[in-house]
Amino acid sequence: MNKNNYCIIMAGGVGARFWPMSKTARPKQFIDILDTGQTLIQTTFDRFRNICPTENIYIVTSEIYLDYVKNQLPEIADEQILGEPMRRNTAPCIAYASYKIFKKNPDANIVVAPSDHIISKINNFNDAILTALDASAKNDWLLTLGIQPTRPDTGYGYIQFEENSTNNNRISKVKTFTEKPQYDLAVSFLKSGDFLWNSGIFIWRLKSIMKAIEQYLPEIDEIFREGLDYYETPKENYFISRAYPVVKNISIDYGVMEKADNVYVISADLGWSDLGTWGSLYENMPKDESGNSIIGNNVMSYELKNCIVNMPKDKLVVLQGLEDYIVVESDNVLLVCHKKDEQEIRNFVEDIRTNKGEEFV
Repeated sequence: MNKNNYCIIMAGGVGARFWPMSKTARPKQFIDILDTGQTLIQTTFDRFRNICPTENIYIVTSEIYLDYVKNQLPEIADEQILGEPMRRNTAPCIAYASYKIFKKNPDANIVVAPSDHIISKINNFNDAILTALDASAKNDWLLTLGIQPTRPDTGYGYIQFEENSTNNNRISKVKTFTEKPQYDLAVSFLKSGDFLWNSGIFIWRLKSIMKAIEQYLPEIDEIFREGLDYYETPKENYFISRAYPVVKNISIDYGVMEKADNVYVISADLGWSDLGTWGSLYENMPKDESGNSIIGNNVMSYELKNCIVNMPKDKLVVLQGLEDYIVVESDNVLLVCHKKDEQEIRNFVEDIRTNKGEEFV
């Protein structure tokens, strides 16, 4: 295993669209939401142990989730867990971890990935990531992992690529990024054959991403470069507590990837889902003969069709006559919602926060 291979797992999100199971106090990455016996972050961590040494895997999360990470990933050392004092999107998250790794190994070759994705074709995933790491080690490229689209999904970002732009037929130069297009545009993307879904998984040499941040996000570069004297010392947390309130809130996609001219995509068929909504969970769960995905030992259903139901194991629940519904209970909170309206869950959460208080969200 290449000791220069590193991984940054981003685990700071709240997962509001998975409310009420995912809440601020315990978001979806720390929950066994697929009922597999592992939380999402544990599954992600295990996936990357095939890619790089365990000591080279870094977790970036909110300070309030540090104990979750330590308890669920006891194999990693405290210095591999980076606590953010506040949410500042993916660019500061990646910059912080990158400069910290630079202090340890300037020759690092890095994969950056969210903590809550589903990958069902692990062999394909390993092959794609290792191929990308080999390419990034040899080239000044910023690579992203592109997924072969299977439907005109309007919830994903799309990457347009230039065919035959490299010597590797799986790696192409990126032409454009489009974030969550309207349905008709998504249909045209699929028909064209030169678009991929943007997985949000990145691969690059450490020196390449540091150079890009310096060029396109100089204010972020300046802040985290000042920390080189503090990383891996007792003063690191103090430095970060002062840096985050003043650092720019911006994603790596907007801040770097859409501006740089050395961005490439590697296409892959991974059995991938970003698991961003109850609908995406429904697609990845086993279903009964009526199309229902039901978690809960004591759920009794009558004339139920195409529903996703997630109930506490000890609760007796009787459901009758529902079609295309989300029915979820967690911590004494019950959600009953049309599947087609699942994007409204974010609005429900904000209304609850305003009218009922933080304890429910």
